[in-house]
Amino acid sequence: MTHRCDFDLSQHQDHLDELKKTAESPDLWNDRNHAQNVMKEISKLEGVINTWQSLELKLSEIQALLSLVDEAPTDERDLLQDELNVDLDVINKEFELLELGLILGDEYDDRNVVFSIHAGAGGTEAQDWAEMLLRMYLRWSGNHGFKSQILAINSGDEAGIKSVEVKIMGENAYGLLKSEKGVHRLVRISPFDSAHARHTSFALVETVPEASDGDINIAINGDELRVDTYRASGNGGQNVQKNDTAVRITHLPTGIVVTCQNERSQSRNRESALKVLESKLLNLEIQRIEEERAKLKGEHVQAGWGNQIRSYVLQPYRMVKDLRTQVEISDTDKVLDGDIDEFIVAFLRSTVSV
Repeated sequence: MTHRCDFDLSQHQDHLDELKKTAESPDLWNDRNHAQNVMKEISKLEGVINTWQSLELKLSEIQALLSLVDEAPTDERDLLQDELNVDLDVINKEFELLELGLILGDEYDDRNVVFSIHAGAGGTEAQDWAEMLLRMYLRWSGNHGFKSQILAINSGDEAGIKSVEVKIMGENAYGLLKSEKGVHRLVRISPFDSAHARHTSFALVETVPEASDGDINIAINGDELRVDTYRASGNGGQNVQKNDTAVRITHLPTGIVVTCQNERSQSRNRESALKVLESKLLNLEIQRIEEERAKLKGEHVQAGWGNQIRSYVLQPYRMVKDLRTQVEISDTDKVLDGDIDEFIVAFLRSTVSV
């Protein structure tokens, strides 16, 4: 096992004990948000500690059995070794899940995520690529038991989508998918080119954590909002309702525009759009803090379209390569069907100091 995650059981136990003392305070629920965060942290720490203790017990049992392998009769030795290898594989997978849970410890990692995809220049070719990415992430979401809700979609003129906004709901959804933020590049023979020429297409992926009450100090003033309503006309394959209740909200001070068209009533769409606006304002604050930290460290921060993170090559060879971690997968169909965990885990590990 080659993992890059240090774990101090006693330190985590001490922190759990402190939180439990806090939870016993009669004034705890005077601040509901604080109380919920305390109880959530207690539950998370108990799970981590119990998992770690279970793994330690299993490893000690395997070590005891390993000492018996050489003493076992020859005809039983290989069978015993095979059984131990199976047990070690199981423990290794459990350890990787525990490691991932420990890595995802940033303030907003456990939140749902508001996920956007924007087609780059290139018309139908880029719009088709944006829809391929949407399918990939929806399949990833389903494979992990997460729920996804398309909030708004802007269909392409001939095929694909120009942009889409999706909320993905599940444990650590933002912590996992924050690794996907950036530009995704596709190289393939275009199905829309009669000359069968090779094309390069780009799409931008943006991720923001879903906002909760008390996250931001920015008051959303109604006078600073422009609210437009329109008839939704989404991509039929994405089950978007066609109605006259779609809402577009523009936050005038920042220029942020959010839309929602999946609900049946205008009031529900407005409520959902305001929630997305809060999430994007929260993301602005997160970016501001990250930029200030980067300046203090003397780092150069790339943003937007300049930040290409992954290449998907379908022609002249087949390979998906993450340009940050150098992880390469030759089974492109598997990746485009939503199997992107290897990229996600490698990126998250790369963010942890050795």
